[in-house]
Amino acid sequence: MASHPLPSSLTPTRVAALAAGGASLVAALLVLLVARNLVFATSFLAAGLVIGGVIIAWRTLAPQPKPVDREIDWDFTRAIAEASADAVAVTDRAGRLVCANDAYEAMFAGFPTPPGLPLSDAGIGALGQAGRTAWRDGSASVTGLSTGTARLIAEVARAGEDADMLVWRFAAVAEQDLAETTAELIAGEAGDRLGSAGVMAALVESDGRIRAGNRVLAARALVGDEPIAGHDFARLLITDSRGLVRFEREGLDGSPLRVVQMPLVQGDRSPVLVALLDDTDTAPAIGASASAHVRSLVSLMPFGMALVDREGRFLQMNDSFVRAASVDPANPPLYPGDLVVREDKAAVGDAIRRFAGGATHSTDMAVRLKGHPEEPVALTIAGARGLGDASVLLSLKDNSEESRLKREVAQATKMQAVGQLAGGVAHDFNNILTAIMGHCDLMMMRHSPGDSDYDDIQQIRINSNRAASLTRQLLAFSRQQTLRPQILQLPDVVAEVSNLLKRLMGETVKLDVNHGRALGAIRADPGQLEQVVVNLAVNARDAMLSAHPTRGGILTIQTKSVSAAEVRAMKSDILPIADYTALVVSDTGTGIPADILPKIFEPFFTTKEVGKGTGLGLSTVYGIVKQSGGWIFADSKPGPGPDQGATFSIYFPVHASGAAVRIAAPPRHAAKPADMWGTGTILLVEDEDMVRAVAERALTRQGYTVLTAENGEAALELLETSGRPDLLISDVVMPMMDGPTMVRQVRKAYPDLPVIFMSGYAEEQLRKSIDIDAVAFLPKPFSVAQLAAAARDMLAPS
Repeated sequence: MASHPLPSSLTPTRVAALAAGGASLVAALLVLLVARNLVFATSFLAAGLVIGGVIIAWRTLAPQPKPVDREIDWDFTRAIAEASADAVAVTDRAGRLVCANDAYEAMFAGFPTPPGLPLSDAGIGALGQAGRTAWRDGSASVTGLSTGTARLIAEVARAGEDADMLVWRFAAVAEQDLAETTAELIAGEAGDRLGSAGVMAALVESDGRIRAGNRVLAARALVGDEPIAGHDFARLLITDSRGLVRFEREGLDGSPLRVVQMPLVQGDRSPVLVALLDDTDTAPAIGASASAHVRSLVSLMPFGMALVDREGRFLQMNDSFVRAASVDPANPPLYPGDLVVREDKAAVGDAIRRFAGGATHSTDMAVRLKGHPEEPVALTIAGARGLGDASVLLSLKDNSEESRLKREVAQATKMQAVGQLAGGVAHDFNNILTAIMGHCDLMMMRHSPGDSDYDDIQQIRINSNRAASLTRQLLAFSRQQTLRPQILQLPDVVAEVSNLLKRLMGETVKLDVNHGRALGAIRADPGQLEQVVVNLAVNARDAMLSAHPTRGGILTIQTKSVSAAEVRAMKSDILPIADYTALVVSDTGTGIPADILPKIFEPFFTTKEVGKGTGLGLSTVYGIVKQSGGWIFADSKPGPGPDQGATFSIYFPVHASGAAVRIAAPPRHAAKPADMWGTGTILLVEDEDMVRAVAERALTRQGYTVLTAENGEAALELLETSGRPDLLISDVVMPMMDGPTMVRQVRKAYPDLPVIFMSGYAEEQLRKSIDIDAVAFLPKPFSVAQLAAAARDMLAPS
């Protein structure tokens, strides 16, 4: 039954009034007919009207209930959307995104509002039209969308009680691996059927290698039963003077071939299906036919080639040329000059016009491409004849790998030079610090903690120790630090430093330590490994707190075993294939930008504010790891999120033999000052006056008789008059005669004379040039107590 709306003048109240009046009138007429009493009927009518009026007044004056606003539980809606494996989003009438699931965020790298998604212009237009259709018809769909990594199909539907929302659903379209299927068909019975029809077929990879071929092709192109897969396709063919293509095995007497190529799928590295047919047409192949053959071969070349016509416009570019020149396939250049920077356009244009006009031979030019102008590339230009419209042949070498290697070599050379400089600076600085720390020790011997000058002297010594720490960092970066390696286990090192890390991280940064199983022992300095862990942890803490000052983050330290098979699977050009024990330190900070990542191990490079970092933390880590025979790699995914942040992976070679030892705790009680006293004569040889003076005073205060000399020759002259000393303490690097040369001369007269070498250079560097047995080494800067302890140990009876 059809229903009709009431007129606007008849409200529900008015309808009720009319109904009440009509009912009262009918009832009064019935009373009049039955009772035959006009007065009674009139009274009945009046009572009915009064009652109806009361009802109408109550209906009019009674408060009407307000309509209840409809509320949507978006948490429930999102939970339902999460149950779908597809990407789902909801937009309102105003076009605003009001809900989306995690699959939508992963597919489109965030929450863009449809139809403004990261698609092509055509895809965005088709999606917008689908949205308008869905508003009108209730639903719509779009196919053929592509995000660059996947093909999509979209469905749009109108929804909601008031039909005021659109639901967008995006599903990835599973594509069949056409290349693999084609390869199986060509190598199987389908390829044999093609061969029986006279078609020789091959699937050729982007590098020009044959992935699969049918039997008739192998029989024509190769000798014997050798498989054709893996052969360079271009090397199987030759071209005669008329441009006819033949098999290289058959020579110029073989049947001419017609080459047809059919790209299977789009992409720079996609394979191409190539068919070869015997060309029974014996007419000369000069002109368009030859040009077609040459273009087919050019497209298969593994190096960058392009054809240019007489007007200087591109006719063809193969895939290698597109990659080498960083050409945008959606917007290819019209002229070769469009590829290079403005300064090189004129030179390229002149060369092409010259060869298009008939110039012979070829020329090489160094040009700078717009895509990467900082690295010049070699462009070869040659004239082309008998190729139809093509008159100039261009060749461009993809030297990105060569450029990368050049940059790495330059970086390594720079780091080596800076390391040598850092080692020299540290040596001179260590001499100065030795004098400062020595004089502080001597003054502190004359003052007690209650004296007014004691605190000032103590502060000078504290600052001197900080400076000494800086020189150790310089030596670690330059790989000239004195290491004392032990055979140990990485988890022991991490356990020793874990309590310190918990205090350093604070309350907002969580420390998560995971140890792998069956870890191989390594050989390294435990103290320096602790510094590596601390430096990486402090950097990670600063990165996380700068991004989230209140929330902090998670610092993860992991040790694991990496086998040689796993290293081989990495296909790394840097890490040698061997068994490793790895230390992985990762955080949940903002990560390291791609332009900064190659610079993080450089000395004095820091992204912190002025005054908040020396820039030596990571360079020190790099130096310690390399000096320990390990490898360190940094990886980062900048941006917020649990999977972002920086990850440092350190690989230490597994020690081949020997058992791992636990790190011994330092002694609880240091040697008492009284233990430093001794007797005997010491010959002190040092070219730095300030170091010689403080060392002489320190040893004299400990009870020794000290003879001094400023160089090796003066020491030999002094020995001729003074006789044999009980101990010889000498600097290593001195003018005129150095320490090792002087000691060799002294040992000829006194073979068992104990010797202590002291130097601001690293012991390991000096050991390479010192071939003297039974000598001790005291690195600068040293304190008075350390000098006295070294002398006491050398003079103590064995």
